[in-house]
Amino acid sequence: MSVNIKARLRTTALAFVTTALPPLVTLVVVTLLIEGYVRLRHVPEYLVPAPSAVAKQLLQNPSRGELLASAFTTGKAALAGFALAAALGVTLAITLSTARWIERAFYPYAVFFQTVPIIAIAPLLTIWFGDGFRAVAISAFIVSVFPVIANTLTGILSVDPALRDMFRLYRASWWSTLIKLRVPWALPNIFTGLRIAAGLAVIGAVVGEFVAGTSSEETSGLGILVLRSNKQGNTAQVFAAVIMASALGLLLFGAVNLASWLLLRRWHASASSR
Repeated sequence: MSVNIKARLRTTALAFVTTALPPLVTLVVVTLLIEGYVRLRHVPEYLVPAPSAVAKQLLQNPSRGELLASAFTTGKAALAGFALAAALGVTLAITLSTARWIERAFYPYAVFFQTVPIIAIAPLLTIWFGDGFRAVAISAFIVSVFPVIANTLTGILSVDPALRDMFRLYRASWWSTLIKLRVPWALPNIFTGLRIAAGLAVIGAVVGEFVAGTSSEETSGLGILVLRSNKQGNTAQVFAAVIMASALGLLLFGAVNLASWLLLRRWHASASSR
């Protein structure tokens, strides 16, 4: 038993060294280089703050509390938009896959919808949904839904023809084929779309807050904090807010990765090899 435990510990340590250590070393080296350059060149803080000043904003009160509260508000809107994009995106992709004429009739509009800059239509969201959470969540949804539709549709349409023929041979119903063949086959593609949507949802939420957010205690998010800090010349807090937004995206991305690993690890190479 002790030999197995030692072997597992060695395996875990080796996995840490080969996966986590290189990016951590890169982060430390780059941070130290920026810190040294800013201090030696006496770069004004309103242009590029030293990493130590950004870390101070992240770690010390009251700035830390304000950042966490804003991140929580932005995270709620991003999560709501992401969940709506996941549910509606998969549903729309399944609908588009039911017939070629449906795909040809409606898929170009999905592509067109994706190419519209969110900053251009964000003011309309405030008219339709008002300032605050709903408009910001819809902004996150608009930005993140297309990758889910595109990747899910690709996965459903790429089912092995031999397997489709086998289901037809056994006279499987459309619903049975969808649940037992098409959706399982498309799961890797679906999770690929969700990974892309995870980061985009946070971007959409922050951009939505630039236009549709408010400064009230209930709805103030990272986007509002960035605008307010920029007006005050507090560049260190701007960078800290950007780091918090990136952390939200990474957290959502990690949750999707975990779900993908749990669902696919027993049968798909993309997860079983990790």
